[in-house]
Amino acid sequence: MRGAPEREQSGPRINDAIRAREVRLIDENGQNVGVVSKFDAMERATTAGLDLVEISPDAEPPVCKILDFGKFKFQEQKKAAEARKNQKIVEIKEIKMRPGIDDNDYDVKMRAIRRFFEEGDKVKVTLRFRGREMAHQHLGMDVLKRVKVDTEAIAKVESEPRFEGKQMVMVLSPK
Repeated sequence: MRGAPEREQSGPRINDAIRAREVRLIDENGQNVGVVSKFDAMERATTAGLDLVEISPDAEPPVCKILDFGKFKFQEQKKAAEARKNQKIVEIKEIKMRPGIDDNDYDVKMRAIRRFFEEGDKVKVTLRFRGREMAHQHLGMDVLKRVKVDTEAIAKVESEPRFEGKQMVMVLSPK
């Protein structure tokens, strides 16, 4: 019976976990020392009372830096939290219309669409047909073309008008 294989740790390799024989070393002051053996680099790190951290494992030879690993990990967590905080989640807002929409109603809907674009959201324009309106699909297409022309300056069409059952759908996203 074999035990479970040891799991590879996430994050950069430190100290004895570094596999390369030679590394490009950056000392605790940020100065490039050059290519040295892993053992020399480890010795320098222990004399400085710090850790040897593999910064760029894909380089040839790997780049290692002498630093305090706890402090390094904390800085990375802070960077990740800052990136998450600054992320904007793009929502899709839906505007529903009818083929025989009145001009004033249309203007109100257009103001809402513009507001959504200013907030950075996408807009899904849904045009619902009822009963005999299905016989006059060209009226619905005209309304969606009008929306497309009116929002041309501030938005681009992500998906052209298409039928989904008894409704026509078009998705717009801010420029």
